[in-house]
Amino acid sequence: MRTLLLSFQARAAVLFRWLAGLFAWMPRPLRRALMWGALALPAAVLLYTLALIPFTPSISDIRKAKSELPAQLMSADNKLLAEYRWANREWMELHQISPNVVNALIATEDHRFYEHFGLDWRRTASSVVLTLRGDPQGGSTITQQLARNLFPEEIGRSRTLTRKLKEAITALKIEASYSKDEILETYLNTVPFLYNAVGIEMAARTYFDKSADKLNVLESATLIGMLKGTAYYNPVLNPERAQARRNTVLSQMVKRGKLDHKQLEPLQKRPLRVNFERQTEVMGPAPHFAMQLRKQLIVWADSNGYNLYSDGLVIRTTIDSRLQAYANQAVARQGRQLQGVADAAWAQRNGWGPQSELVQTLVRESAEYRNALDKGEAPDDTLKALLADTNFLNKLRAEKTRVQAGFLAQDPVTGHVLAWVGSRDFAQDPFDHVQAARRQPGSTFKPFVYGAAFANGASPDDTLMDTAVEIPLGGGRVWRPTDGGAPSDQPMTLADGLALSKNTITAQVMQQVGPARVAEVARALGVRQSPLEEVPSLALGTSPVTLKEMVTAYSSIVNLGRYVEPVMITRIEDRHGKVLETFAPSVPEEVFQPRAAQTLRNAMRGAVDKGTATAIRSRYGIQADVAGKTGTTQDNTDGWFILMHTRVVAGAWAGFNDGRITLRSDYWGQGARSALPMVGEFMQQAIRGKVINGNDRFVDEFDTAPPADNSLGSMREWIRGLFRSDPQTPAAPRPGNDGLPPVTRDPAPSSGPPLPAEERVGG
Repeated sequence: MRTLLLSFQARAAVLFRWLAGLFAWMPRPLRRALMWGALALPAAVLLYTLALIPFTPSISDIRKAKSELPAQLMSADNKLLAEYRWANREWMELHQISPNVVNALIATEDHRFYEHFGLDWRRTASSVVLTLRGDPQGGSTITQQLARNLFPEEIGRSRTLTRKLKEAITALKIEASYSKDEILETYLNTVPFLYNAVGIEMAARTYFDKSADKLNVLESATLIGMLKGTAYYNPVLNPERAQARRNTVLSQMVKRGKLDHKQLEPLQKRPLRVNFERQTEVMGPAPHFAMQLRKQLIVWADSNGYNLYSDGLVIRTTIDSRLQAYANQAVARQGRQLQGVADAAWAQRNGWGPQSELVQTLVRESAEYRNALDKGEAPDDTLKALLADTNFLNKLRAEKTRVQAGFLAQDPVTGHVLAWVGSRDFAQDPFDHVQAARRQPGSTFKPFVYGAAFANGASPDDTLMDTAVEIPLGGGRVWRPTDGGAPSDQPMTLADGLALSKNTITAQVMQQVGPARVAEVARALGVRQSPLEEVPSLALGTSPVTLKEMVTAYSSIVNLGRYVEPVMITRIEDRHGKVLETFAPSVPEEVFQPRAAQTLRNAMRGAVDKGTATAIRSRYGIQADVAGKTGTTQDNTDGWFILMHTRVVAGAWAGFNDGRITLRSDYWGQGARSALPMVGEFMQQAIRGKVINGNDRFVDEFDTAPPADNSLGSMREWIRGLFRSDPQTPAAPRPGNDGLPPVTRDPAPSSGPPLPAEERVGG
């Protein structure tokens, strides 16, 4: 480099003498113009630089970036749920980072780091010379690189004079704000690596499975070598390039006195020995809940002059960490149980193979198949090759047959969300099955049908005949809802029809009240985002809805017809505990007749006491005053259960992301066996832990006897006059060994011709 500079100086002297001779030969006016022009150029650059200062980060911005604190999401009982960070990063103080890293960084990137004030003029001049000779070199100091890392939007990365000037100005400001050690610490904690790793700590864990304080010379040189181009020198995908670059860093360390020259050759011969492990961001006990709130919180922070990722905000939520833990445990346990069932049902010997039409369809829908077609490969050849690839088929089966679940618990009085589980594993499946997934609710929708009837004056003791039903749909079409077995041809009360989830009884009630009225009741109580198809089979839950909507609607039933908007945040504080905003509690809105809601709530006790949900009592030993409803959809695709208590409504869904995949089991596919155990275990643990009071009872605000005057007339007379025989309440069917009645089914809806009789949904 010294020889290069001397050569440059000699050439510059020759050029200077030639220009001096040319200047003396010029006429005086031309010389004067050139002199003024020579003075004007640096003056213009100086003025332009001064004009750019307001468009660069301020000193306060720089100090703020150094001390940034992520927002903390806290539970109602003051437990940390999540942190909102810029990136997957863990901040390490300089003394916690291996000296090998610091030595490699300074030797390679900025060996005069402790001598300059943000700009190294000698390094800049050298880079210009090398660039002019065809060997482009960067002239940025560590401080300039930090400026780019901290403020990528304000400074940019384009190769322009404006960007370089902004970078230089910001570097000078950083030097005025930080000590040299603080600059090194901040740089090493903010420099980006690949695989969602930011900062030296996450890089050390990702590439060498150790902490930054344990990095040896070779590992430090490898990571610092990546800074020239993380993708190009990626030790995982490009080990030869990474090793060559590592050896260059080692040479620089010897040159700058950071490494004994005797160690160089032996070290350069050593292999990389990367121990790669992709780091996943720790999301806390309620990751789906945290993700649902992120957008709302960003909007709030932006509109109030705060930064969610750096201002240390504290967000107080309604989640109860104890209930969240019970919910996580219940979903995990039942998920494992159901996964075992699914694995057995979809083993290769049971139909998962190249001959299966479903498997062939799933292969055609895969990314691998589409990528092959994009490369010009023939569809038939691609399909044949993928069907012959055992590893690919096993991977596809694992993905498609992964059981999923959703769970939500809410306080029906306050609307506070108490527990939220969006899937079995956020890292594997971040899709939220509480608020984002719309699935057919099956028989959990039936309470809205009976609620509409009770609002019209019907009584739970009114009877209908459990017999085959045919409901004209118009255009010559007929809907014939059925249950799991033949009808009893015996009278049955509406209360038992709901408790035992009888499709024939529910369909007759729907015929009287009408689909439009049922949809109106469902929307009023809480099903407010999902569209509802107003057809007779809506009674059996054939319009997809979300778990959150259903739990909210059941909360309105507990609340005797008063709708309360779900609440997730109570207040936001700054880092010092000052309350910035308090969110007012939801105001109950009367949306449904209170007396009818009370009648419906009391009737729904039957499902737990003698109907499809008796396992709540027999298996989980819950003797509290509770009510609820199970739900099972066509071919056991979706399993549901929602349980109501005076101060908590808990609901669960179980199924698969792809509705064509099922558990293939009439036993395990029922909501009473797929979804109910999650709610049962949750309530059992919550009552045992005294988080929920098992002695609380529903309170009747109205006389259970109907008013004397009312116009029960039309509804009751229609029901009682429908059949000539004297109605008698039948005994409940004998349950199976586990206390559960046989599975029930009902047909799916259709806006066109009715589905064949075997295509059914059920309760």
